[in-house]
Amino acid sequence: LRPHDEVKFVVADRADYEYAREVLRRENLASRVAAVHLSPVHGGLEAKSLAEWVLEDRLPVRVQLQVHKYIWGADVRGV
Repeated sequence: LRPHDEVKFVVADRADYEYAREVLRRENLASRVAAVHLSPVHGGLEAKSLAEWVLEDRLPVRVQLQVHKYIWGADVRGV
């Protein structure tokens, strides 16, 4: 990883979140890359839940929605 890179975790549930949180801390990602994104699985994990976990743990990450799925629909590929 280089300082201009960005890392994204797509999170389906609490176990995924805890795994991402552990990797973030173990690898000291926030200080090694430009940004770390956590994105809830569209139609699965509620964005509010993910945001609450991030705030509770004070993680230095961005919560990012899969906006293309809201614009073009969940079934459209390649956008």
